[in-house]
Amino acid sequence: MKISKNVPLSKINEKFLELKKRNKLALMPFIMAGDPNINKTSEILLKLQEKGADLIELGIPYSDPLADGPIIQFSASKALKSGTTSIKVIQLLESLKDKLHIPVILFTYFNPVLKFGLENFCELASKAGVSGLIIPDLPLEEASKFSTIISTYFIDLILLVAPTTPFERMQMISKNTKGFTYLVSVTGVTGERNTMENKVENLITKLKKISIDPVAVGFGISSPEHVQKVCKWGADGVIIGSAFVKRISNCNEKEVVNQIGDFCQEMRNAADQKI
Repeated sequence: MKISKNVPLSKINEKFLELKKRNKLALMPFIMAGDPNINKTSEILLKLQEKGADLIELGIPYSDPLADGPIIQFSASKALKSGTTSIKVIQLLESLKDKLHIPVILFTYFNPVLKFGLENFCELASKAGVSGLIIPDLPLEEASKFSTIISTYFIDLILLVAPTTPFERMQMISKNTKGFTYLVSVTGVTGERNTMENKVENLITKLKKISIDPVAVGFGISSPEHVQKVCKWGADGVIIGSAFVKRISNCNEKEVVNQIGDFCQEMRNAADQKI
């Protein structure tokens, strides 16, 4: 990790250091805010924390989600129809500040942030307790400038590395990401996969050679076996998105919180090698 004596650790840095001392894999569920509605999102966030999530990635719904597969696109569409907006998501997190203690990372696209105003967005997000920000369509050439601005609000800008990323670009990304490096395990959009490509192991090794930041693997992870494989390959964290989002979409609204909690517990057990 990039640690300076003059710069305090971010909440995300602290969490990964804590987990490293305990030799634990960071479990990071992704859910879409507002699906099925903003009140249920509040309940789901607290249930994920209760059932062993170490960090949570929370999506802000957007009408043109280029990096997302059909499952998350459908979830975003439902959330938008339920009236979910960026400000409502931030207000939700503000209301949970005294209850939700694990780091929350917002996943959003470049256009909504610019429309909102970057500094205004970051100021409100910071006051709501947001620890990190992922903007998948942010040009790398803009990342350094944006990261500097975002950091002044004690928020980490987290960048993505794909299997097709050239080595020199991978080095640039590792220099500009904060909190951790998000390693995309597959080429293409998000979604559940039956298998995981073994080349992910080589990518983890490469990233660990060029940076001491933690590496979290996401996209396509949907089973306990995937989680254990990522752990065996030496990743510091695992991000599970579509598998959670699909279950939320398929659940009866009255049962969704407990069913998501059960699935999170299953993934926690896998991360802890208890299956």
